Amino acid sequence: MATVYRKTDKGHAEIATRQNRLAMKLRTALIMVDGKRQDEELRRLIPGEAQEWLEILLAEGYIEVIAVTGGRSTSRPAGEEDLSISAFRPSSPPGGRPVDMLRLQAVRFMSEQLGPLGDSLSMRMEKARTWEELQPLLTTAHRIIADNRGGATAEAFKAAFLDSGA
Repeated sequence: MATVYRKTDKGHAEIATRQNRLAMKLRTALIMVDGKRQDEELRRLIPGEAQEWLEILLAEGYIEVIAVTGGRSTSRPAGEEDLSISAFRPSSPPGGRPVDMLRLQAVRFMSEQLGPLGDSLSMRMEKARTWEELQPLLTTAHRIIADNRGGATAEAFKAAFLDSGA
């Protein structure tokens, strides 16, 4: 699945004013987001950990997803495993739990593990009313938890909120 992002009003304001003083790597990624390029192309154009920068920008509200297309624009080299969390996404909430309960538990988990660092994403999660709205936010939360709390905590989050066998 290829994803297309665009800048939010907050993203446009950051480009114009630098009011939030984004790190140069994040600012570079934000500049490249144009509402036309798929994530595969952005990963080729953005230096460093492009996927991580895009997920941070998404979590912080600088960009938003506007389209998800059916296929990837390029294939992975032979032997290279797909490590994106989308490989783990179920099509419905794990364990048949109601979205409201899942959302509440995920926000609590994030708050306990990340504290104020997770506030922006937690607020966006609280606004999600459907599984389709919540799922990409959970994916972003998984990545942020992995980056800040380590693999074991991220795997616990994934098992609780993203694995279909939960």
